[in-house]
Amino acid sequence: MDERQPLPVHRLPEHPGRDPRRPRREGRRGAVRAFDYARADGVDTAIAAVGAHPAGAFLAGGTTEVDLVRQNVLRPDLLVDINDLPLDRVEDLPDGGLRIGALARMSDVARAAGVVDRFPLIAQSLLLGASAQLRNMASMGGNLCQRVRCGYYRDAVSPCNKREPGSGCSAIGGLHRGHAVLGTSDRCIATHPSDVAVALVAVDAVVRTRGPGGERGIPIDDFFLLPGDTPHRERPLEHGELITAIEVPPVPTARRSVYLKVRDRASYEFALVSVAAAVDVRDGAVAEVRLALGGVATKPWRARAAERSLLGGPATPGAFAEAAARELASAEPRPQNAFKVELARRTIVRALTMLTNGDDR
Repeated sequence: MDERQPLPVHRLPEHPGRDPRRPRREGRRGAVRAFDYARADGVDTAIAAVGAHPAGAFLAGGTTEVDLVRQNVLRPDLLVDINDLPLDRVEDLPDGGLRIGALARMSDVARAAGVVDRFPLIAQSLLLGASAQLRNMASMGGNLCQRVRCGYYRDAVSPCNKREPGSGCSAIGGLHRGHAVLGTSDRCIATHPSDVAVALVAVDAVVRTRGPGGERGIPIDDFFLLPGDTPHRERPLEHGELITAIEVPPVPTARRSVYLKVRDRASYEFALVSVAAAVDVRDGAVAEVRLALGGVATKPWRARAAERSLLGGPATPGAFAEAAARELASAEPRPQNAFKVELARRTIVRALTMLTNGDDR
């Protein structure tokens, strides 16, 4: 198809078999709203189609997005299916880095030789992040853009500043056991759910995009925004801007790395606390270290205070505990999630001890 030509658009009905004489029920169990659907075979065509619709959105694996549309949390006027776009390759770069296409499936990335060999923390985070069925469908770009798992956001009726700015945060005065203790504001305390994003933050990945303003690279730590006063704005993307790839720079230290995830059950579950760690020890001292935390913050959290504390110091459990305490000194726990502070401290110590004792595999 000529990328200058508009996409053919199809109108999807509100709900198959819905009796039009019955009143519409709003909220989580209400009928799915009608929207248009188009399938793109060109990047620029997809970008133009989404940009032309105020509530247009891209559709990749859809493992989260489709659920949110069904629940009336997301209300697109157009979904542009991008699964035919040539953005699914996992490439080894000459300098030792990686280029991961935005449509590469999680399962393919997890077993790619360059990922397993040079970035085990990425491979492990993908394997721990979802069931095999979901990994076979979910895309890397979609994983980075997945929405929070806060029940108040997803029930479509509770006050939620992410869903309806200015309505309030139900979690602050409600159930918040799984919520964040770092990077919170009085507008939102929801944790970011992605596992692989935590690993990518630890290795300073760059998110490549193309949109109405052209192409750009966004350092991944800047790709996720703190809630502040605008929790509904989670990423610095323009409307119609598409993730095309994730670039991982060469990080020799990452060859010795681990992704450690603590959760309520051993089967696939979201993290209470997770740690992506890589460390290089020379003559008993920490020469290089990378740490990022998941499950405890409103974005994948680079533990820079802990890294600074560790550099040049002894690679001992006591030093690891002190560094973890410095990182968590700014935590703002609430009654139900206060346990996360101590759990995060212990998980950091455990991950670093595993790496320095040689039992990370």
